[in-house]
Amino acid sequence: MKNQESIELLIQRNSMKLVTSPAPSDEELALAFQAAVSAPDHGALTPWRFKLIRQENIAKFAEFAFNISQNSDNPLPEAKLAASQAWLSEVPLIIAVGCHIDYSNTKILESERMISAGCAVMNLINALQMMGYGVFWSTGIATYNEEFQIGLGFDPLDYRFMGFLAVGTPKVPIPKKPRKPYTDFVEEWVMPQR
Repeated sequence: MKNQESIELLIQRNSMKLVTSPAPSDEELALAFQAAVSAPDHGALTPWRFKLIRQENIAKFAEFAFNISQNSDNPLPEAKLAASQAWLSEVPLIIAVGCHIDYSNTKILESERMISAGCAVMNLINALQMMGYGVFWSTGIATYNEEFQIGLGFDPLDYRFMGFLAVGTPKVPIPKKPRKPYTDFVEEWVMPQR
């Protein structure tokens, strides 16, 4: 079978939250982002948007996010706050993800743009993991807070903020997760009898 090794890497894909330095190089990121922009894209709208937050800015990012979170109606419990702060202190790269909503285009639904942006993110994740990096897609901390979204440059009037990827070198081997068999989700369609 052609490309069996690549397919096996896709099958074994798993989130890896525990990452540390080094982050991908600029050359590796360029290749991974090129994979991202190869996602299906109805109408060639390229709705995906990415913001890089490198290691030297992650402490500011974390402070900004945690201040918003802790001053919201739903602050993190102290133990969760401490664990999240410790986690982010080791992450060498964050990629914030947004989906641009162009309201001048009424032909292609927002849901299709979100799906397309999600496909771009999945291509990005797969490319980075194929290079040996760990990636964790998070929608925690202050993701759904408008002030946080605006601070990252994703004004809710024009974007749907989709969270952020924590990227780095895995601190431990990426675990293998048991998966349900695909046969649980696939069936043949037959034209109904009339």
